[in-house]
Amino acid sequence: MVYRVPTFRLNEVVKRNKGRFPKDFMFKLSKRESDSLTSQFAMSNRRGGRRTLPYAFTEHGVVMLSSVLNSERAVQMNVVIVRAFVKLRELLATHKDLARKIEDLDHKHKQHGEQLAAVYSVVRRLIEPPAKPKHRIGFAPVVEKAK
Repeated sequence: MVYRVPTFRLNEVVKRNKGRFPKDFMFKLSKRESDSLTSQFAMSNRRGGRRTLPYAFTEHGVVMLSSVLNSERAVQMNVVIVRAFVKLRELLATHKDLARKIEDLDHKHKQHGEQLAAVYSVVRRLIEPPAKPKHRIGFAPVVEKAK
């Protein structure tokens, strides 16, 4: 009893609020699943056992239960859940800011990388020894032939 409410009260509240419990919030266990749970918890069937299959609640269903039940424990759980969602929203906002900053840094890094590559290219060209000229530079002496 998570919410400290008897099972028959919980089932009663669920039946009264069917619209709040779609299939992705709550479902009935199969006979095989129910039998498996019964054997795991060593429950006896001497007093007739269950007449209906038990419900199973997803995390969304558990949250909805805390909002429709009126026990002190359910109210406390609902407050805890709301606070957790608020904290989660704050964390997500922080992570979005961090993700945006990382993306900005990555973009700047790429820009700087391209600029540095251009500078390295120019520096390499300046450092390379000049190619040997194919022709001699300067004046070639004109040698006159003797007559």
